[in-house]
Amino acid sequence: MKPWRYPARWALFKMDDRLLLMFIGAIVGTCSGIAALALNHSLHFLLEALSHWRQHWWAFVLPAAGAALSSLFLEKIVKEGAGHGVPEVIYSVSRYGGLIRLRSAFSRLISSCLTIGSGGSAGPEAPVVMSGSAIGSNIARFFSLNDRQRVTLVGCGAAGAISSIFNAPISGIVFTIEVILGEWTALNIIPIAIAAVAGTEISRALQGDQIVFSPQVFDIGMGDIFASIGLAVFTAIASIALTHGLRSMHQISGKVKAPLWIRAGIGGSCVGIIGLFLPVVLGEGYHFVHTMIEGNFTPGLAFVAVACMAKILATSLTLGWGGSGGIFAPCLVIGSLTGLTYHRMLSAIWPSVNWVNEGCYALLGMAGLISGMLQAPLTGIFLIVEITGGYAVILPLIIVSAISATLCHYIEPSSFYLKELVDRGHLLRPGTDARVLSDLSIKELLETDCVCVNQNMPIREFIKIVENSRRNYFPVEDDATGEFVGMLHLDDIRPYLFNRMLYDAVLVGQIMNPNVETVLPDDDLTEILHKMDSQRLFSIPVVVNNRFVGMISKATLLDKYRKELMVQTTS
Repeated sequence: MKPWRYPARWALFKMDDRLLLMFIGAIVGTCSGIAALALNHSLHFLLEALSHWRQHWWAFVLPAAGAALSSLFLEKIVKEGAGHGVPEVIYSVSRYGGLIRLRSAFSRLISSCLTIGSGGSAGPEAPVVMSGSAIGSNIARFFSLNDRQRVTLVGCGAAGAISSIFNAPISGIVFTIEVILGEWTALNIIPIAIAAVAGTEISRALQGDQIVFSPQVFDIGMGDIFASIGLAVFTAIASIALTHGLRSMHQISGKVKAPLWIRAGIGGSCVGIIGLFLPVVLGEGYHFVHTMIEGNFTPGLAFVAVACMAKILATSLTLGWGGSGGIFAPCLVIGSLTGLTYHRMLSAIWPSVNWVNEGCYALLGMAGLISGMLQAPLTGIFLIVEITGGYAVILPLIIVSAISATLCHYIEPSSFYLKELVDRGHLLRPGTDARVLSDLSIKELLETDCVCVNQNMPIREFIKIVENSRRNYFPVEDDATGEFVGMLHLDDIRPYLFNRMLYDAVLVGQIMNPNVETVLPDDDLTEILHKMDSQRLFSIPVVVNNRFVGMISKATLLDKYRKELMVQTTS
């Protein structure tokens, strides 16, 4: 990897690259905030434009048409696959140093606008994270920054986008550090914080200084605090149900032999049919969340419970069958419905207890769903605190978020965003052994100066080879076929060195080790290093088609590791 150099036009920032990242971070945050606002206004326009058509019996085709058009746009026009956006950003950070294509800055905004604006059950948050991250990545490319700095600006884009769409800078910072980057470093936090503030200020400048949801004052008692433990269990169950629903729908749709846009249309039409009876499942659902937090959601317990399950199903159908969007907004709706269901159950079972207003339980449910789905409790806590403008519910928020995230972790060790990446071995957090070793290859480490010996060679001839060699290990080959049959170490012949009568009587094949661990050129270096550590090996042969091609030594591997770590962290 070539060392990075500042272009001459940015010589002002040579003294301290933190100043450079702070300056560019503000630019990235501003651009990400504008992208988030553009999507927000586009969604409102499309929802209002289609509102008078939703009264007709055939309105179920609207989500189908939106999802199909969204899929066609991604697949045929911009040549991108369907997805939630956030896993793709995490993958780019893990494997490619934050490299994201420029078209991703607008592609998910358009596709999610078509899906959500037509009534699909998804949220705009993941698309704006993808857009903001792509903006940060490409601005970093313009400034010729290295991988470490590019990853920081990807985080700046994500933080600016989330902060703008929720008007919540702390949530943007916490989400980016906790979910996207997965590491807390002083180098990252300051630029990301500046980007989050820039995104928030753009939002306030263009649409006013407003909190997403109306602030409420709740009189929380000791009974409510203890009851929040039970609510955490409910939100964990809902989180697992949504996770399994999304994966199941994705697997089912994958078995349907039809183009992706048709599958997306099928999923959208099913959502539209559900929406004819339960409008709460359509779109992002923020209007219904407002109503529930304010305590004005009048339907009874049975309706709320059914609506919660229907929203889970609608979200699974939308995203699992090819629609575009995120899970943030659905989690807020499902969490609110879960909280209301739990509150009304408590009120029915213990009517004499003076429970706090059900709007408080709606807030706690939202935090529980976010924490459970993302397994990021800090994100759930700060998001709810900021978008509601109050800290009155902070104690039960911590209880619900922590317990929900913990229970979900026990059932699903990886969060919804990370599960697929972990299963494929694609999650390599910056600065970890796996991330550093992923940038190395066996070909870089291969030592080819080993002298191969034949198994029928007497020790006398072998000693002559040792005199002219600097190696301690000698690969042994079959005389006739040339295949690798074992290894001989200098320690193996030590007992025979001082008995010249055995020089011609003992052959290499008799004292070699035939049971040697070998690796292939495509093997994972993390696994190779683990194998060396567990078996106390200092070298290991690389064998292809039973032919010896070279050795990998731990000394060389660790030396390359150290140099690559320096490149990734200081270059």
